[in-house]
Amino acid sequence: MKHYLTGASLIAVSTVLSATAVHAQVDQIVVTATKRTESAQDIPIAVQALGEESLDQLDVDVFTDYLQQLPGVTAGGSGPGQGTIYIRGVASSTPTLTVAGVAGLAPNVALYLDEQPVTQVGRNLDVYAVDLERVEVLSGPQGTLFGSSSQAGTIRLITNKPNLDGFSAHLSAGVSFTEGGEMSNKVEGVVNLPVTDRLALRGVFYSDQRGGFIDNVPGTRDASESGRFRPAGTVRRNGVVVDSSQNGFQAGADLSGVNFIEADNLEYVEDDFNDTDYLGFRIAALYEFNDDWRLTASHARQRIESDGVFSYDPELPDPDQLSIQRFSDDELDDSYGSTAWTLEGRLGALEALYTGAYLDRNTEQTVDYSDYLFVGQYLPYYICDASVTYPGMAAPSGNCQAPNLYVNSLTNTTVFTQELRFNTPQDKRIYATFGGFYSDQKIEERNDFTYPGSILATGVGPFTPAGATPTGVGFAPNFPLPGSLVTDPGPFPEGVIFRNDITRTDEQFALFGEATFEVVPDLLAVTGGIRWYDISVDLEGSANSSFYNKGIEEDSQLGGANLTALYDGTSSVVIDGETVDLPDEGSADGVIFKGNLTFTPTDNLLFYFTYSEGFRPPLLNRPAGAGGIVPGLVETDDLTNWEVGWKTTLFDSTLQLNGNAFIMNIDNLQTTIFDPNIVNLFFSDNAANAQVKGVEGDFIWAPYQVEGLTIAGAFSVLDTEIEEILTATTAIAPVGSDLAHAPAFQGNIRARYEWPVGDDLNAYVMPQVTYSGSSWSDIVEINRAKQDAYMLVNFSAGVSKDNWRLDFFADNLTNKRADLNNFFGYDRYRITINRPRTFGMRVSVDFE
Repeated sequence: MKHYLTGASLIAVSTVLSATAVHAQVDQIVVTATKRTESAQDIPIAVQALGEESLDQLDVDVFTDYLQQLPGVTAGGSGPGQGTIYIRGVASSTPTLTVAGVAGLAPNVALYLDEQPVTQVGRNLDVYAVDLERVEVLSGPQGTLFGSSSQAGTIRLITNKPNLDGFSAHLSAGVSFTEGGEMSNKVEGVVNLPVTDRLALRGVFYSDQRGGFIDNVPGTRDASESGRFRPAGTVRRNGVVVDSSQNGFQAGADLSGVNFIEADNLEYVEDDFNDTDYLGFRIAALYEFNDDWRLTASHARQRIESDGVFSYDPELPDPDQLSIQRFSDDELDDSYGSTAWTLEGRLGALEALYTGAYLDRNTEQTVDYSDYLFVGQYLPYYICDASVTYPGMAAPSGNCQAPNLYVNSLTNTTVFTQELRFNTPQDKRIYATFGGFYSDQKIEERNDFTYPGSILATGVGPFTPAGATPTGVGFAPNFPLPGSLVTDPGPFPEGVIFRNDITRTDEQFALFGEATFEVVPDLLAVTGGIRWYDISVDLEGSANSSFYNKGIEEDSQLGGANLTALYDGTSSVVIDGETVDLPDEGSADGVIFKGNLTFTPTDNLLFYFTYSEGFRPPLLNRPAGAGGIVPGLVETDDLTNWEVGWKTTLFDSTLQLNGNAFIMNIDNLQTTIFDPNIVNLFFSDNAANAQVKGVEGDFIWAPYQVEGLTIAGAFSVLDTEIEEILTATTAIAPVGSDLAHAPAFQGNIRARYEWPVGDDLNAYVMPQVTYSGSSWSDIVEINRAKQDAYMLVNFSAGVSKDNWRLDFFADNLTNKRADLNNFFGYDRYRITINRPRTFGMRVSVDFE
C-alpha cells in the first residue's frame, strides 16, 4: 500500500506550522507504532504523538506533564516515581507503598524507552523527558507487537539519536515561582558530536529542582482513634457504613482508665516540604558499519530525591491551605541505570533488528504510616499495655503509646530484555513483521513496618497462656527468615513489628507476528496478528513479624505461632469448604490475536476496523488463604477490543480530523484490595467483569486565512461499567458502577499564533485549556472515593531570534486544584494534587 498522507497524529503537532508559497499546512510526524517507520496518518491505529517541537514548546518534562496533553490517559499514584498509567479507563485500583513491587499488579499500559520496555510493577519509571524525538501513545490493546502489559495501550518515549551530519548543541535554563510554594529551577543540555564519518556521539544532561508546595502543619493524634474502638454503624468518610464484620474488637469499651499518649509532629512541621530533584544524564553512540548496518548503544542514569508527600488533607481546619499532618519523615531516593543496544540492518530483502537492554533500579523510601491507625483494629495490641487489649482482662487500663508509625522500604529491580524481529519489504502486496521476545524481571523488596511504641508497651507477649498475666516490656525482636535481602542474621531493628522480605521474578518468552495483504492495492488491506506467550511469576522469601513467621519458600518456616503457610506447592488452606493448594509459582501461556481491515479511498482518507486482544500476567498473593477467602493465585485478566477509526487530512492539508469508537470487554479484572478485616496486607483478586465504551477524537487546523495560527484539540468520551462481580473477598462497587480513573469526558484545546516582529524577531502566544470530568479512585467500596472534575488554563508567550529563544509561561493560571489521585485506604481522604499557579521563564540557545 502506497502512503502519501502528510498529516500528523492528533494533538501531536499542534504547535508546528510550515509556510509554503500557497498557504500553511499541517506538518507531518513519523512514528514507529507498528515497528515500522511510517507517517502517523498512514497507520490504522489510534495513536497520539507529541513531536520534539511540541514537547519543547509545551515544556513537557516529567510524567504528569504528559497527562495534560493526552485525553483518555489518566494516572494514579502518590508522587514522583510512583505513578501508574491508565488508558481508556481500564483501571480498578492504584497501588501504594505497601504493595509496591512484589505484590503489585502488572501494569496494563506498557512503557517503552526507545526499543526497551521499562514497564515495572508498582512504580512506573519516571523518565525525564529531555531530548526526546517524540512521545507515542498507542490506545487499545497492542499485545501482538508489544506484549502482556500492553493490555490497554502502550506509551513509547523515543529519544533523539546521534547524528553524523554535523556538530550541534542545545542549552536551556529556566526558573519558576509557585504561588504559596517555593522557587524551582532547571538546566538542560544536549551535545551531538560526529567523531568520524561513521561514528557519532550524543550526550544529554539535566538538573531540575522543583520546590515544594504542600505544608506539614502541627497536629496530634492518639490510639483512641484506632479502628479497634470503632462502634457499629460508623459511617466512613466516603459514606460507606461500617458493618458488623468491621466493628472494632473493643467497640463501646470504657476507656476512661486508659492513658492515651499523644503523638505530635512538631519535629517534622515544615512549609513546602515536598521538594523534588531530578538529576541525570544519557550518552549514546552510533556506528555505521556500512550503508546497510548500524549499531546504536546508550547508557542513562537518573536519580530522583524527593521529600514530603504530594497529597493534602481536605478536612484540616483551613481548606484553602494545601496542608497535611505527617508524624514521621517521608523521603524517597529513586535511581536507575539503563544500558541499551540496537543492531539494525538488512539480510537480503529483510530488515533485521536485534535489541537488548539491562535496567538496574534502586529505591529507598521512608513513608509515614500513622494513618493506618484509623483502620488498624489490631494496632493497639502492639503499642498499648496488655492490660488495655489483652483478651479476658478486666476493664481496660494502662498506657497506649503514641501511634507515630512508619515504613522503611528498600526495592532493587533488574530487568533484562531482548528482542529479534524482521520486516519484509513494504512495497509488496504481502508484507509482515515477525520476531521473538524475552524478558527477565527480578524485584527484591524489603518493607520494615516500624511501631516505635511497641518498645514501651508492658505485659505484651503472643505466647502467654489464656488467663495468665503477661509480663515483659516490648515485643521481642524477631530473627529474620531466609529471604531475598536479609544478609544480617541478627534480629529485626528495634521497633519493627512486620517485615516483608520477598523476591519476585517475572520471566516471559514470546513469538509474535503481523502480516498485511493488500486485497486491492492502495484501497483495501487486511492485517492479521498473533502472539504466543509463556509467562511465569515466582515469589520467594518471607512475610513475618515479631510474633509469628509466614514463609514463602520451602523449608523457610521457623518457629511461628499462627497464620503460618508455605508456598512450596504442598501446603493448603480451606476456601469455601474446599481444600486448595497454595502455589509457589504462577504461570500462563496462550495465544492472542489481532485482525484489521483498512480502507483508503483517497490519499487523504483512511478508515479502519480492528479486533484486538490484550492480557495481564497472573500473580501470587502473599496472604493466600487469609480469612479462608484470599486466593493463592490471581488469574490473568483478558481484554477484547472492537474498534472503528478514521484519519482524514482535508482542505489542502490545513485541517486534520482523526477519531475512533470502541467497545472493550474485560474478563477477570484484577484489582488490589486493602481490607484490614481480612488481613493487614494488601492482596489482589479477580474482582469483576467489565465493559468500556468510548469515542476519541482530535483535530489540528492551520487556517490559511490567518498565517501563523494553529488550533488543536482532542477529546475522550468514556462509558465504563462493572457488569458482573466475581470476588467474594470484599465488597466491590455495585454492578453498573464506573471503573476507577475513568472520567466520562476529557478534552483539551490550544491555539498558537506566531508573527514576525520587525526584521529580526519572531513572537508567539499560546493559550491552552484542559478539562477532566470527575472519576472514582477505586472499585473496592471501602476504599472508593470521588475525584472531582477540574479545568486547567495555561498560557505561554515568547520571542526568538536566530538561535535563541526566550519563553514566559503561566501554568494553572486560575489556580485550580486538580484531583490527580484520591487515596482512601485508611478512611481518610488524601488527595494528590497538581502544582498551584506557577509563573516562570526559560532561555534556550542552539549551537551549530
